[in-house]
Amino acid sequence: DLDECATSPCKDHQYCLNTDGSFSCKACDASCVGCTGEGSDKCKTCAPGYMKEDENCTDIDECNLPEQVCTKENQDCVNTSGSYKCVCSEGFEDKDGTCVQT
Repeated sequence: DLDECATSPCKDHQYCLNTDGSFSCKACDASCVGCTGEGSDKCKTCAPGYMKEDENCTDIDECNLPEQVCTKENQDCVNTSGSYKCVCSEGFEDKDGTCVQT
């Protein structure tokens, strides 16, 4: 078997899996920018919104950072994978970018 992966035939966001007589390109974990294999522990570097923790790229909870990310009045932070979103608190709705009481 020729190891086709030795020539790095895959794209930057993929890793190469050598198979008998061939190879396949697999997508890197969403937490990675470039990878050497499957999973968040095989990242070359962590994607934005992720940080290296115990050899894995883990999601940063922006909602628990000391500096508030959702600064508008009556707004709550919701953590998402690799990011966050600001939503109006319960009992409020978004009207032209401002959270007003419903």
